[in-house]
This record gives sequence, structure tokens and C-alpha cells, in this order.
Amino acid sequence: MKHDPERCREIFALLSQYLDLELPPEACRDIERHMAGCPPCVEFAESLRRTVEICRGYKPGVMPEPISESARGELERAWRKARAARG
Repeated sequence: MKHDPERCREIFALLSQYLDLELPPEACRDIERHMAGCPPCVEFAESLRRTVEICRGYKPGVMPEPISESARGELERAWRKARAARG
């Protein structure tokens, strides 16, 4: 199947419902046919699936520990490097 950015946008809009099994069977089959030939959509679906899993594990009211100064520095360096790469 040829990569079609417009079709990918349509798929992206339905992925949350697809992952939650809220779409009719024919719509699911259509999405699965598209994703069988579209690595970017598969990657996006997997990313969304992982994000949902992480969010489900979140416990409201529990604050994470502050990050260390060295971790903060690493994140800032990575962010600056990514910004510089964009131009």
C-alpha cells in the first residue's frame, strides 16, 4: 500500500478509539489494512499505546521526586541540541 499522508491523518484521528476497541469491526479492519503497509502509522499507534499505558499507571496526588541537577543538565543539553538541529 502506498503511503498517503491524508489517509494517515484520518487514521491518526481514529487511533484512540481503535486502541480502546470503540470502533465497528469494519473500521478496525480498514485501519489494520492501512497500518499493514504504513510503518509511520504503526509507530504512531505504538507510541500512543505506550502513552496510554503510562497514563493509566499514574496515581493522582503522588508527586514524583525532583530530578537531580545532573539529570536536569542532561535534559537541558539534549533540548538545546534538538533545538539547534532544527535550525
